[in-house]
Amino acid sequence: MPDARFLVVFDADSTLIRNEVIELIADEAGRGPEVAAATEAAMRGEVDFATSLRSRVTALSGVPITAFASVLSRIEPTPGVRELIASIHARGGVAAVVSGGFHEILDTVAPGLGIDVWRANRLASAAGTLTGVVDGPIVDAAGKAAALREWAAARGIPLHRTIAIGDGANDLLMMDAAGLGIAFNAKPAVRRRADLVVEAVDLAQVVPLLP
Repeated sequence: MPDARFLVVFDADSTLIRNEVIELIADEAGRGPEVAAATEAAMRGEVDFATSLRSRVTALSGVPITAFASVLSRIEPTPGVRELIASIHARGGVAAVVSGGFHEILDTVAPGLGIDVWRANRLASAAGTLTGVVDGPIVDAAGKAAALREWAAARGIPLHRTIAIGDGANDLLMMDAAGLGIAFNAKPAVRRRADLVVEAVDLAQVVPLLP
């Protein structure tokens, strides 16, 4: 892979996009409120992310994979995201996403927004419906930090020229690993540990912070 000047790694849900994808999928099963409550607790860091994710994915059992089209139609990119990604590319940077969400949605959303590389969880399915389990290793806080380091190393980018942007407890390790950790639309615990806090829900506010 060619070297780049810098790397920006986004969280997906409530950062790159306004939505929490697992809640949208749960809506298709009529289980939105219970999954939303569990997601909120995980984002605040009150429960272990991997344990919480497995529990929430169980609630998706029986959802037809055709429901992903409905979910995609409800995705709202965060204001300013296209401007920020265009600025990253104009300055010779790489835009990446690592998500505790799902490839089934991110594989459409990420390239549509100009993201260069992304990683997320996968949902197991059988006979055209979700089975209620995660397929493969879970992308948790440690997995997010590892992805940032891996992508930086592959492109010859020193860690001090990396930026991580996130909102939940699951983003803290990658924010700590990055040269600059930005809390965006963030929970209180994340705001306290971040290097910088962006108050407005507008990713274009990050443009002046790019190297």
